[in-house]
Amino acid sequence: MLYILALIMFICGLLVFSFNFDHFLVTLMSLEYIVLSLFWIIYLYMLFNTFDLIIVMVMLTLWVCEAVLGLSILISLIRGYGNDYFFSFNIIQC
Repeated sequence: MLYILALIMFICGLLVFSFNFDHFLVTLMSLEYIVLSLFWIIYLYMLFNTFDLIIVMVMLTLWVCEAVLGLSILISLIRGYGNDYFFSFNIIQC
């Protein structure tokens, strides 16, 4: 039952990531939601199968680094362009 709920979370995160084209911040938040559902799936799998949970901590550390990198890109985009709308980015200026 918990796996099905985590799978539904993952699919909802993918749908939000796929169909939202307005803000860069919403895209980053949907990616973090996907990562949270993946963390939950892996944690449940390793907990029920009595594997070592240190691998989960290493993966969680890498996912936090990914989130910090996304936020730093968002801050640089806001400072450079003034907002986080996708349609205001010009590829030629990058």
